[in-house]
Amino acid sequence: MNKKLTSVILSSVGLLLVIAWMADLFEDRIEPGVIESSPASFEQGIPAQLQPVAVTESVPGTIVAREATDISSRMMARIESIAVRSGDAVRKGDLLVQLEKADLEARSAQARDQVASIRARLDESRLQLERIETLLAKGQIARAEYDRAAAAVASMQADLSAAEQALHENETALAFSTIRAPIDGRIIDRFAEPGDTATPGQKLLSLYNPLSLRVEAHAREGLALALTDGESVFVDIPSLNRQSTGTVEEIVPAANPGARSFQLHVALDYSPDVLPGMFARLNFTVGAEDRLLIPVAMISQVGQLDMIGIVENGQIQRRVIRTGEVRGDDVEVLSGLEPGERLVELPR
Repeated sequence: MNKKLTSVILSSVGLLLVIAWMADLFEDRIEPGVIESSPASFEQGIPAQLQPVAVTESVPGTIVAREATDISSRMMARIESIAVRSGDAVRKGDLLVQLEKADLEARSAQARDQVASIRARLDESRLQLERIETLLAKGQIARAEYDRAAAAVASMQADLSAAEQALHENETALAFSTIRAPIDGRIIDRFAEPGDTATPGQKLLSLYNPLSLRVEAHAREGLALALTDGESVFVDIPSLNRQSTGTVEEIVPAANPGARSFQLHVALDYSPDVLPGMFARLNFTVGAEDRLLIPVAMISQVGQLDMIGIVENGQIQRRVIRTGEVRGDDVEVLSGLEPGERLVELPR
């Protein structure tokens, strides 16, 4: 009976201890209010002062490539090979896609033979015309014979011109079977594979020039009209945690009537990890305001509270403040402190 009673008592005590622990009865609490500390001279500490701070305005934008192109075929043919894949770097003139060209080479060869044949007959007709001219000068031949020979030379010249045009057409079609890079750049995506049939206008590859990246954004009218070409702009790329400087390259001279904004183009310096389509933010300095700043080192963290020490009525007292943006070694105080109050560093 005693053992059972002892067990019940111990279980009850343990349950009470657990409840007390969950209620944080074993931890020290900071009661609301001002805690007075040791006496201090009113000359102790540093005065909190307003300081001029640049006011910025952020505009969201997207990184795009000024030089970007889609590679397509200008003829219908089977794809023999594709020399690149996504991410590959290419130089202007590098081979990208090779289309089937056996029939085109045969047509070009026939056209070249046709040109050579007509050119040989034209040379023969010209010699014949020269002989007839000599006989005509001696009065040994009728004028009609000369006219027929001259007409034959003119006809051969026309036939040669038509054959040369046909040869040029076939060689142009043959050149279309080899698709080369139009610019220096980087392959974005590949939309076909060897064995597929390419048709005119069908997108096979897309590429861009990494040196031509820029930020495109829409800024309100008042902000955009205050900018000039060549002006420096702070660019923030959050995904890379990077801040850099860009240059206003162009302000599109027409506003969006719905949004009342202008499109801006801000050029970026080359960086291998900056890619088209990434989010960027343009930060413009639009003026200056006086803000209450104090050194970050003067703030003590108590849980999730920011506390500072101030001299009030000759005493060092603690006060909870609300902070804002950190600016270098200083932080902006939004509430809890007035200009002129003197700060002291709290013991750690």
